[in-house]
Amino acid sequence: MKFKVKHSSDFARCSSLELRRGSIQTPAFMPVGTNGTVKGLSVDDLKETGSEIILGNTYHLMLRPGDENIKKLGGLHKFMNWNNPILTDSGGFQVWSLGELVKISEEGVRFSSPYDGKKIFMTPENSINIQENLGSDIVMMFDECTDYPSTFENAKSSMELSMRWAARCKKAHKTDSALFGIVQGGMYTDLREQSLMELLEIETDGIALGGLSVGESKEEKLEILAFMSEKLPIEKPRYLMGVGRPEDIVEAVRYGIDMFDCVLPTRNARNGQLFTSEGVLNIRNAPYKMSDNPIDKNCYCKVCKNYSRAYLNHLDRTNEMLGSMLSTYHNIFYYQSLMKDIRNAIKNNIFAKFLKDFYNSRNLDMPEGPI
Repeated sequence: MKFKVKHSSDFARCSSLELRRGSIQTPAFMPVGTNGTVKGLSVDDLKETGSEIILGNTYHLMLRPGDENIKKLGGLHKFMNWNNPILTDSGGFQVWSLGELVKISEEGVRFSSPYDGKKIFMTPENSINIQENLGSDIVMMFDECTDYPSTFENAKSSMELSMRWAARCKKAHKTDSALFGIVQGGMYTDLREQSLMELLEIETDGIALGGLSVGESKEEKLEILAFMSEKLPIEKPRYLMGVGRPEDIVEAVRYGIDMFDCVLPTRNARNGQLFTSEGVLNIRNAPYKMSDNPIDKNCYCKVCKNYSRAYLNHLDRTNEMLGSMLSTYHNIFYYQSLMKDIRNAIKNNIFAKFLKDFYNSRNLDMPEGPI
């Protein structure tokens, strides 16, 4: 893996990340392909939207169809016909989301498959092995996602367990894929700093911030981002996990974050929520039943070029699958266009103007921060 910062504006930066299956430009958004597909889109659609890297879900693919089966079939890239980079999450967040159904120990986690009830024991070593079976280009270390809210003592215990697991992940990692560590520590800055220092000693290729977007306030999230922006090493890519509202992405870029993923654009598309240059549009609303306008007059995707709001409203009301497909295409195209605009603004040293225009177009107040 090679990472190079090419342009910067205060903490915000525009970089290139070279992986074994190609390069990506950052800041980058990774559409989520939970089961080996980004719901509603073909790989050709993904490439048309400008997507350079996608996320695969270790937990779900391990359970169905099985990582060993995918390996026998040539790996996840061949399996889903995607020849660009793939990042796989470790499965830690999905295990955490099972709540009381999971038993956590020093060795790993025990849980039952939600599909057939089969007993599963997952360790840091298992997680790395599964991701390597999938053929991941960026492998994430297995961690315990800290509960929110959490006492200092509980957050400290959880973070320390994640760091011990991180050391085991590093030892288990055998391929030439990039290996990213995950900073934990809840809302406690001293724990976050301790977690980062331990990951740097382990020597990971990139650094992710986990345990955010789990219920904390916007102010708490920005406090962690502001604190970490001065601690994170400049020479490593930075990944903010599971954060996906456009304004959240823009704010995180202000604090030097390079990579993002979220199910929001695809899930919201299936529920009639479309992202535009002026904010979110609910295509199910009655006024759009007879609107001949495109979803977004400032968007040049094939959906906005060829279909009206009235048609999308009709498809949604009649539960036609094409409605979800077109809406998903538009939303992913919007996200990738947003990332491109961010990169261009940083390159051309007009990121401050971009921020003002972004918030003004949505009638939002811009939070205080860098730039």
